[in-house]
Amino acid sequence: MNRCAHSCYDDQFDDRQASRDLERFRRDGPDPTTRALLEALRSQGISDNTLLDVGGGVGAIHHELLDAGARSATQVDASGAYIRAARDEAKRRGHGNQVEFVHGDFVELAATIAPADVVTLDRVICCYHDMESLVAASAARARKLYGAVFPRDRWFLRVGFPGMNLFQRLRRSSFRVYLHAPEAIESAIRRQGLERRSIANTFVWRVAVYSR
Repeated sequence: MNRCAHSCYDDQFDDRQASRDLERFRRDGPDPTTRALLEALRSQGISDNTLLDVGGGVGAIHHELLDAGARSATQVDASGAYIRAARDEAKRRGHGNQVEFVHGDFVELAATIAPADVVTLDRVICCYHDMESLVAASAARARKLYGAVFPRDRWFLRVGFPGMNLFQRLRRSSFRVYLHAPEAIESAIRRQGLERRSIANTFVWRVAVYSR
């Protein structure tokens, strides 16, 4: 199985992509699946909670939850461009001092990352080759809630993902996408002592929240 080195995330999610995503977030707010995850987390209560956002992109989740009363956040991201964009937005919103930013592979860094009340992975599991390690390391750090957005097992995704990976090979990129079985993801989460509290399906994505 192909493994994306650190540089491939920086190449795939570069400054141009981060700038576009941040501009869209400032204009339109969170994407629909991110909004669904935020609503599910808020319904469980996040006031004064700490947050660990793995692969947080421009920081939509922690920006919104800090505005909603969360106490502090840590964002770990393998893309330096996304870290820079998220930091800029945090400063613009006035809570730059509430967020710690860590650049790198979360699985490799997990031992140095403190647990948090709420842990989120929004469309991150499908970008990582070793689902079991990513889910185990992140779910183990959730003291209260664990929220994840990942692809459903749909026939057109089973066709489409290999096509996307072929495109990446042709452009000589080591970045890949992975259609991990939703049942396997849920089993990995449950093995960390978490139980599902809510689930919502879109045409492509599953939005799920678990609690300890």
